[in-house]
Amino acid sequence: MPGYASAKETARKWNVTQRRVAVLCAEKRVEGAMMVGNMWIIPSTAEKPEDKRKIKSKAEKQIKPFVKWAGGKTQLIEQIEKTAFADKSYKFTKYAEPMVGGGALFFNIVSKYNIKEVYIGDINAELINAYNIVKSDVDELTIKLKAMQDTFLSMDENGRKAFYYSVRDKFNLLVLNNETALDKAAYFIFLNKTCFNGLYRVNSKGRFNVPIGRYKNPSICDEENLRKVSLCLKDVIIKCGDYERSADFIDSSTLVYLDPPYRPISKTSEFNSYNSETFNDDEQIRLAKFIDELNDKGAKIVLSNSDPKNTDVKDDFFDELYKNYNIKRVQANRMINSKADGRGKITELLIYN
Repeated sequence: MPGYASAKETARKWNVTQRRVAVLCAEKRVEGAMMVGNMWIIPSTAEKPEDKRKIKSKAEKQIKPFVKWAGGKTQLIEQIEKTAFADKSYKFTKYAEPMVGGGALFFNIVSKYNIKEVYIGDINAELINAYNIVKSDVDELTIKLKAMQDTFLSMDENGRKAFYYSVRDKFNLLVLNNETALDKAAYFIFLNKTCFNGLYRVNSKGRFNVPIGRYKNPSICDEENLRKVSLCLKDVIIKCGDYERSADFIDSSTLVYLDPPYRPISKTSEFNSYNSETFNDDEQIRLAKFIDELNDKGAKIVLSNSDPKNTDVKDDFFDELYKNYNIKRVQANRMINSKADGRGKITELLIYN
């Protein structure tokens, strides 16, 4: 009978990260691997699976964001990735995403590349709380989400509305702390999956105020993906706060992706109220100075933002602000607009060193 080794021991043997071993086990690519409690144990005779991370088929199921997020980068992942890895001579062992949002690029990067250290952060305390709960308490979280899903889906339209707004009220009245963290995360994910367009928007008092969406059968509890995300986050540094908190983590071996609230390209398109604070032009300038500091450290940086030239060809705000960097204009779909005729192809900016 073969003996068993821990994920940490197996990672050392295979020369990969412990997180990578956990992902391989969760994907059922390690024969005989078993989950004991919240730990994987692997037969000592198990062979390292073939590394297919750079040649995965599109049909293979990936780890995906567990929440929808305004400005999510799912549709631009391929172009961002090409930009980030354009310089074949640059070798990084660390990854930082200090404005993580839904984390579409983060999940793509960590599932494909052997990265030793990862930092994610966001100024939105509710979002970061959800990440932490998925990381540390996914069992209890899925129990709560399943219960809300079963209740919500069994109701008629009026019942769903009443249930949604009761959860929204509970979410807004509950103060986030260690004792309420689990409930707050469950309410946050429920609201994200059932509100209009998956928006997170707050009023001047910091109260979540997005109305209910129109979904026939929303997937409120995707347990399989939540468990994959939990394993993926196992060794990830997760911080709540301003992006500048990541400065001590970032060095010359770090790939950094920054996805700030986009600069509005018109008055009607303005949406940056992820928190009660506003990310105005002064904030865009402060971010540019931070990027200069990271560039001086030798970090590889990729930044995305809106392209003002969609509506005003003379608006050179970003072209001037980042004149010492590479600027690429890429096509994207406008995902959030109250009017159907306001959706369509626009250009966005990828700025990189």
